[in-house]
Amino acid sequence: MKMGTRFASVALTALAFAAAPAMAQEAGYTPPKTTWGAPDLQGFWTNSSITNLERDAAYENLVLTPEEAARMEGNDYYNNRTREDAKRIDVDKAELLDGTDLLSGGGYNAFWVDPGTKVAVVKGELRSSWIVEPAHGRIPRLGRDVEAEIEARRAAEQRAAELGGSGTAIGPGGVNRQAGGGYGSYDGPETRPIGERCLIGFGNTGGPMMNNVLYNNVKQIVQAPDHVMIMAEMVNDARIIPLTKDRKRPEVIEQWLGDSIGWYEGDKLVVETRNLHPDQRGYISDEGYVIEKFSRWNEDQILYEFEVVDPTMYSQPWKGEMAWNRSIEPPHEYACHEGNYSFAGILAGARELERQGRLVPINADEEG
Repeated sequence: MKMGTRFASVALTALAFAAAPAMAQEAGYTPPKTTWGAPDLQGFWTNSSITNLERDAAYENLVLTPEEAARMEGNDYYNNRTREDAKRIDVDKAELLDGTDLLSGGGYNAFWVDPGTKVAVVKGELRSSWIVEPAHGRIPRLGRDVEAEIEARRAAEQRAAELGGSGTAIGPGGVNRQAGGGYGSYDGPETRPIGERCLIGFGNTGGPMMNNVLYNNVKQIVQAPDHVMIMAEMVNDARIIPLTKDRKRPEVIEQWLGDSIGWYEGDKLVVETRNLHPDQRGYISDEGYVIEKFSRWNEDQILYEFEVVDPTMYSQPWKGEMAWNRSIEPPHEYACHEGNYSFAGILAGARELERQGRLVPINADEEG
């Protein structure tokens, strides 16, 4: 278990402002400037929300009605998990000792997580997904039949409803425990995922396309005349972005989180990122790039826009809009594996199995 998890929710829920989707800022709001005349984006922000990158098949439209938003929040796995964890167990009646309150799966109880509890309000609208284009709200990967996926999900929910279920799948997705490289692959420090190795955050929180995840969703922006720093609370990943359109990108240096350059267009900070480190599971290949735009919607919200372009991975460019709401606390230190006795036990147990000849190391040659 990561020991850098926030112990309490720090997100401020965005207010339901009057919808004005074509406007750069909320009506009547004038964005502040730095002392050198750039749009001032500095401060602590959070993208905690139950709204995710891709749209759930249960919701057809990008903009939700208040009733749909309430249903989405009511069906949210961690909202339900928090409610169940808060129940008092009556040892005499043993009402909650049969496992019915455990829902499904999950390696954390509600104390350790901070994913947000509300549907995101972006530009005054309740949003079902961060993706706004394509219209179905899903990543248009090459060879992916999104429409078939949506129909299959809706059919499954309908069958569940007919059988007396909620009609909505509750719980995190299944985990492929062999995804790191085969049997035993998670039993070596070099073959565990880069997030587990504390190199960069999991879930693409640092970007490019800075996502929201289970906890540690606070971001910090610091500006200087010729650079911008954006730090993600998850693993304290920091992007240091030079401000120039003319900078030649390095051809040799392979950086985690890619090679970013930035510039200002009116009240927006624009960032272009290419050249992700080859070991990073990001959203682009060597042929792709991501454009991010940061602007102040109002005093307590940054509008974060992104566009992902990569013809080798997607059938079309895809775009999104996300709300970064002011955080009442700064990012906390991310102490990645300090105090994690289970991790040491996993590795020690694997080495013992190897000594006994019961586990072949993943990097062993054929004769070994």
